[in-house]
Amino acid sequence: MKNQFFTTLMVVAASMLFFSACSKDESSNSGKSKLTVYLTDDPAFYDEVNIDIQDIQVNASADAAETGAGWVSVPLARPGVYNLLDFRNGLDTLLASKELPAGKISQIRLVLGTNNSVVVDGVSHPLETPSAQQSGLKLNVHADLVADIEYRLWIDFDANRSIVTTGSNKYILKPVIRTYTEATSGSIKGIALPLLHVSGVFAIQNTDTIASAIPDVLTGAYVMTGLAAGSYNVAIAGDGILKDTTVAGVTVKTGEVSTVSTITLK
Repeated sequence: MKNQFFTTLMVVAASMLFFSACSKDESSNSGKSKLTVYLTDDPAFYDEVNIDIQDIQVNASADAAETGAGWVSVPLARPGVYNLLDFRNGLDTLLASKELPAGKISQIRLVLGTNNSVVVDGVSHPLETPSAQQSGLKLNVHADLVADIEYRLWIDFDANRSIVTTGSNKYILKPVIRTYTEATSGSIKGIALPLLHVSGVFAIQNTDTIASAIPDVLTGAYVMTGLAAGSYNVAIAGDGILKDTTVAGVTVKTGEVSTVSTITLK
């Protein structure tokens, strides 16, 4: 009776989550990572440091600097002016997010507009950015993106060291920036068989379903991404003809993909 109830529950849940799970599987099985870019800042002795951010691009090519090829834009959440001093003391703001092919990122490029300024003692001064306006500020990253893992990348401005004052009370932006990445989650992958007889796969903690997936109809492969580190029970729901099964104690670690041995329902 208990097994029969569990089967019914899993089948209903799988039907409700079918479209979102399929979408997640399609992106995960294609060997992609999600990269989200944030802006943060160190303290500075100005009233405001306003930077006009128009585009963020990433490049996975090792010879990007020489060939200029391979740059891909990461869609901005909000193009426009950001006051760097709003993001001091550990604060940050979302800049952009995109799914990218797994692999190495060698550089990112921050493309600025012309509306840059610095406010000193209540007076606003234009902030010249001669090189950034043409090709963007190129920053070395050298990050390894693992398939099915989500990453955050921070662009950390040192606003105080990034502004040069000339003798004619002119302000020039010569950015001093560091970048760093951090994996934010782990994932679980495996194969559930027989084909077409698995209604769904679920990552469960206590009694809560945290994530779900529908196995690929050709291979039986599934991936559940965006999981916080911890221990999960992986429940494979049958179709009412074949019985459900559960793999207990699957450990997820941040930045890693945990593989469950192939499960064949009976």
